[in-house]
Amino acid sequence: MRNTSYAMNPNPLVSFLEKPATEFTRDDIMKFIEAHQIEMINFRYVAADGKLKTLNFVINSLDHLETILTTGERVDGSSLFSFVDAGSSDLYVVPRYSTAFVNPFESIPTIDILCSYYNSEGKPLESAPEYLLQKAHKSFKDATDMNFLALGELEYYVMTEVYEDMDYPAEDQKGYHASAPFAKFEDFRREAMYLIAQCGGQIKYGHSEVGNFTQDEMYFEQQEIEFLPCPVEEAADQLVIAKWILRKLSHQYDLSLSLAPKITVGKAGSGLHVHMMMEKDGKNMLVDNGKLSDIAKRAIAGILDLAGALTAFGNTIPTSYLRLVPHQEAPTNICWGDRNRSVLVRVPLGWLSDVDMVSHANPQQAETERKFMSKQTFELRSGDGSADIYGFLSGIVIAAQHGLEMENALEIAEKLYVNVNIFDDEHKECLDQLKALPESCYESAIELEKRRESFEKNGVFPLGLISSLIEQLKAYDDKDLSERLYGKHDEIAALVRKHLNCM
Repeated sequence: MRNTSYAMNPNPLVSFLEKPATEFTRDDIMKFIEAHQIEMINFRYVAADGKLKTLNFVINSLDHLETILTTGERVDGSSLFSFVDAGSSDLYVVPRYSTAFVNPFESIPTIDILCSYYNSEGKPLESAPEYLLQKAHKSFKDATDMNFLALGELEYYVMTEVYEDMDYPAEDQKGYHASAPFAKFEDFRREAMYLIAQCGGQIKYGHSEVGNFTQDEMYFEQQEIEFLPCPVEEAADQLVIAKWILRKLSHQYDLSLSLAPKITVGKAGSGLHVHMMMEKDGKNMLVDNGKLSDIAKRAIAGILDLAGALTAFGNTIPTSYLRLVPHQEAPTNICWGDRNRSVLVRVPLGWLSDVDMVSHANPQQAETERKFMSKQTFELRSGDGSADIYGFLSGIVIAAQHGLEMENALEIAEKLYVNVNIFDDEHKECLDQLKALPESCYESAIELEKRRESFEKNGVFPLGLISSLIEQLKAYDDKDLSERLYGKHDEIAALVRKHLNCM
């Protein structure tokens, strides 16, 4: 008899195999491939540039298929990572079965699988993106006996030429949750969401965002896709696949799409907000007796304490810092608050009240007991589309653990709590007392240099990797860039164009 609990899952492998992706085995993948006459396999892996790379295989027999899935394959590591020496550059890429999905774009039936890197000794590559995150999460679990869950909010702009009969023109910076026909790319977003879900993404919802405008005969529309909480490693994999799908689909539609932090000065930039949650035995540890727990406050304090250094992972190009300015839907100062969008770390509504809202909205519905785990999260709002996703999430996990281990974490949390809009003139005194985020890649590198021990602790980030990142960020030579570019619109536009296709 068919297991109906998986019948509605949009991922064809989950539906067919009747088990969650985390339980996929090699035999499961082979069973699906045989049953669905899959002819090709793509190995996918993230390199230093943050983009998915591809290795294609044509399946020619069951034995060949089993060999591919069992042994993986060799790749040239020196062409993927600058820290791999060309003299001994071979690496193994080995498939992770839980990430398998049917490629929705291929005309030839194809399965794609994300891979992990291993060195010549068969050990995980210490600096590999996915292994950094595995190490960070293991350190967190060992130290706290909790699981770290995360979700991303993926913001992006779709751009097209203004056509002559374009009706319902955009009202500048008023696109939040707009519906078609006022939002032109709702159909595109829905299709992208459907494909992401088919490929294993756990989507919460999608909607149009604040940013929409016309400029130089071009129409710009900002959209967002938000995911559901899941183990942090899965959250990273889903974001990487989602970014690839968005780019691939926009190419098919002959549209321009950008995840860049800034499209133009004076308009809302695109962020990569990260929500997080700590879970133990099915309980959300951010909540205690209907209120935000001390665990949550300690974790927030740790993230605030390392916030400057975290921008080195989450804001990796000069235009990142054109977004982190007042009144542009982005944070500028290190503080936190409840439901406050002017702060760096925001605690959104979390269904903590005992009021049964659904019965009030639906008088015909009998009151029912709530069975779900509390959905309370807190959100880091600094990151953007240039983020090294695995490195950024690794840094966030490390920062949360740092807070849980800091003796004065609760005092720091209390000191940095803000319940006003810090950008209002009447609260200027509050703003002046808060430390500012870095204003350039160069400043981010300096902050990381100061706090590198926190990220190298427990062997999560290798020393050479941190040194390399610091060097890369300093190489932009963008110290005081905002001041140097002030009023130079052509130079700003050129810089934005240069980084339009980040990560």
